[in-house]
Amino acid sequence: MPQKLPFITLEQAKDIIADVPTPFHLYDEKGIRENARRVNAAFAWNKGFKEYFAVKATPNPYILKILQEEGCGVDCSSYTELLMSEACGFRGSEIMFSSNDTPVQDMQKAYALGAYINLDDLTHVDFLNQVAGIPKTVCCRYNPGGVFDLGNGIMDNPGDAKYGMSEDQMAEAYTRLMALGAEEFGIHAFLASNTVTDEYYPKLAGILFRLAVRLHERTGAKIKFINLSGGVGIAYRPEQRSNDIAKIGEGVRKQYEEILVPAGMGDVALFTEMGRYMLAPYGGLVTTALHEKHIYKEYIGVDACAANLMRPAMYGAYHHITVLGKENAPCDHKYDVTGGLCENNDKFAIDRMLPKIDKGDILFIHDTGAHGFSMGYNYNGKLRSAEVLLKEDGSHQLIRRAETPADYFATFDFSPFFRKS
Repeated sequence: MPQKLPFITLEQAKDIIADVPTPFHLYDEKGIRENARRVNAAFAWNKGFKEYFAVKATPNPYILKILQEEGCGVDCSSYTELLMSEACGFRGSEIMFSSNDTPVQDMQKAYALGAYINLDDLTHVDFLNQVAGIPKTVCCRYNPGGVFDLGNGIMDNPGDAKYGMSEDQMAEAYTRLMALGAEEFGIHAFLASNTVTDEYYPKLAGILFRLAVRLHERTGAKIKFINLSGGVGIAYRPEQRSNDIAKIGEGVRKQYEEILVPAGMGDVALFTEMGRYMLAPYGGLVTTALHEKHIYKEYIGVDACAANLMRPAMYGAYHHITVLGKENAPCDHKYDVTGGLCENNDKFAIDRMLPKIDKGDILFIHDTGAHGFSMGYNYNGKLRSAEVLLKEDGSHQLIRRAETPADYFATFDFSPFFRKS
C-alpha cells in the first residue's frame, strides 16, 4: 500500500507540544501556499478566475490572510463569517455570499460589504429587495434536479438537496432582478461532494456553460461569472488517487472553448469555492495516547475526541493515522482509536492496523485542515482545541488558543455558578 506521510516529524511535534499541549490542529503554511498557486495556475487561462475559499472549512483569520496573499477571495455563508472576512480586509467582489434560509442581518451585512450575493431561491429576490436592495451584480444558485452521474456511477442526488432553483426559476429570477435594476449575473451550482476524479469540474462546467447560454438567449441577461463552487475532493486513504488540478483546469478550458466562446460569451469569468481541496491535506490533528484497553477488542484512548474532529463519528469518514516516530514500523496491531466522549461513535479509527502504540505516543490524524476544527463542539463540556501554524521557516505560531473553562461558562449570566479565578 502507498505510504501517507505527515508533514511533521516526531521531533517537530515534540517541539510544538512543549509550547502547546495536545490536542491541537496543525496547519502547513508551505503546503497551503503551494497548493493555492497550483490552483491559480490551473485556471490562469481564464483572465477573471478567482478561488473563493470556503470559510466554513477553516474559519481562522491567519489562514484567510495566507490565502488572501495568494490571490484568493472568500466564500461566506453567515454573518460571523462575513465579519471575520471583513476583519481580514476582504471587500466587495473578493467576497461571495452563498447562504440558504438567510437571516435579515446576514443579507444586510453582505449587501453592505458589496459582496457578490448568491440567491438560493426565487423568493429571495423580493427578500433581498425588501431588506437591503438589488446590487448591480447578482448571482443565482442552480439545482438541475434528478441525479448527477459521470457515466460510471451516481455521484450525488441534487433532486434531494435543499439548495438552488430550477432553470425556469433562474430565468424568472433574472427577469425580475433586471426589472429591479440588476445589470450583470452569476450562476452557481454544487452537484457533488468530495469527488476524487478529474472529470467532475469539467462535467459540471459543461452543464453550467450550456445553462448560461440558454439563460442569456432566453432573458437577455449578461452572464458575468460562473461559479463552479466546491466538490473537488482529496485522497483521504493512502490507496486513493489524488485529483490533478492542472488536468481539471484543462478539462474546464475545453468546455469553455466548445460552449461559451462560440456563443459570444468568451468574457465570462470563472470562480471556484474550494475548501477541502485547498486546506484538508495541509492540516492534521496532533494527539497523545493516554490509555490502552484490552477487552473484546484492543483500544487506544487519545486526548482528542469527536469534539475536535467529528467527521469519523458523524459520517464514518476515514482519516489516516500516523504514529509519529513509528512511520516505518510494521502495522501489526489492530486497534480502535477512541476519544473520551460518552458516545460509542467517538472513534477516530475502527479495526485499524497500526504499529504497536504505547502510552505517550504522539498520533498525527491526517487531512483535518478542512471541516476539522470548524465542526467542533462542546458536548460533555469538552473544550475546543488550539490551532497552530507550522510556518514556512519551520517555526510555529499559535493562531488560536485552546478554550478554557472560563470560555465555556462565559455565556451564563449566573455569577454564583462560575467565577473567574
